[in-house]
Amino acid sequence: MPPLPIFSFTFTVPKSAIDEYGHVNNVIYVQWMQDAATRHPQAIPEFVQPENTGWFAREHRIEYLLPAFEGDELEVSTWIADMKRVRAQRKYDFTRKSDNKVVAKGETHWVYVDLTTGRPIPIPDEMVILFPITTG
Repeated sequence: MPPLPIFSFTFTVPKSAIDEYGHVNNVIYVQWMQDAATRHPQAIPEFVQPENTGWFAREHRIEYLLPAFEGDELEVSTWIADMKRVRAQRKYDFTRKSDNKVVAKGETHWVYVDLTTGRPIPIPDEMVILFPITTG
């Protein structure tokens, strides 16, 4: 099976995501971004996380375009936009299914690390192949 350059899944906004203003709380998007980043490799049967390695978030950026509300069905799409020796840039779009409007866009800069030392290490070639760079 070929790699999935863009990974997407759909979910319904729960009441627990709503803030005092009646829309999705801004920080909830960061959690959803992390969920998408975690689910993407799980959708690739060939992917095996090398032992004692992982990804640390270095920076998150989010642009809020429209409010989302309880019960809205959102599709989050994510892809790798850039990859260097020890880091990767992952982008995200949140689209409301009812009107196909993008409600938020985000990106995370991740650093690949040795979990025993916490130090950056080179991203393995096998991983680079499974997560091709795409412009989204």
